[in-house]
Amino acid sequence: MNTWLKRIVVPFLAPAAILYLVFFVFPAVQSLWVSLHNWSGFTRDMTFIGVRNFTEALKDKTFHRVLMQSLGLVFFGGILTFCLSLFFTGLLGGKGRGKGFFRAVIFSPNVITMVALATLWGFIYNPRFGLLNSLLRALGLTRLAEVSWMGPDLVYWSILAAVVWIYVGFYTVLFMAGADKIPIAFYEAAKLEGAGNLRMFFTITFPLLWDVISMGIVYWIIDGFMQFEFYYAVSGSFPPIQIWTIPIYVVILAFGKRTPIYRMGYATAIAFYLLVIVTLLVTLSRKFLRRTAVEY
Repeated sequence: MNTWLKRIVVPFLAPAAILYLVFFVFPAVQSLWVSLHNWSGFTRDMTFIGVRNFTEALKDKTFHRVLMQSLGLVFFGGILTFCLSLFFTGLLGGKGRGKGFFRAVIFSPNVITMVALATLWGFIYNPRFGLLNSLLRALGLTRLAEVSWMGPDLVYWSILAAVVWIYVGFYTVLFMAGADKIPIAFYEAAKLEGAGNLRMFFTITFPLLWDVISMGIVYWIIDGFMQFEFYYAVSGSFPPIQIWTIPIYVVILAFGKRTPIYRMGYATAIAFYLLVIVTLLVTLSRKFLRRTAVEY
């Protein structure tokens, strides 16, 4: 690199590099150091115990359960979210009257706070006067209207459906932004060949959106594992174990439920496992979803 180029690049990159080191690298290293100690988080004294917190986590059945619930959220929620987002992308793509309005409507949950959305869905799933059961009663489905959607057996899938509803708008807008860059000439040529809308979506839109979809999968992996606010607030008081995510479990270990726990060292070890899992899945997804770049 030329000397004059270094003089230009370094001053511009230095602030971002410093912020990254201060707010990400240093806290990550410090968290790793804390995870090697038995520490309540409220005293200066920390007892060094090595990797004991990490080995305990490998035997922790609650952590295993929460990890599987988070993986289920990422896998099943991802399939539903991406299928619906691609469906709306094909439905609302292109130009037409009213499509801009529907794009804004479907994206609207992403501009509302998670606590407000949790309150809304808590009302929808209320077994006595909730919107869902009231609608089922109005349709004559009285037996189905008696279902407790927030009960232990269904709460995981009920909240998963709500999370999908929240994020579909974001990924729909993301995919439509990528679809808008596809040259219209491709579709015109396909129409001349007699291709219908469905065929054009799977032979033109979907293949040329692959880079955007792969980037969206990375976003979703991070979003799925970092779910906290909605899950914590939707239960109204305290989330049942059926919907615990790893961040919720970390907070419970660090600060307790109704009774104090204060295991900051162990909670940090769990959080470090989360960092490793997300990094590994993102790396693997980028490796297996990579393909030859398509220029158009």
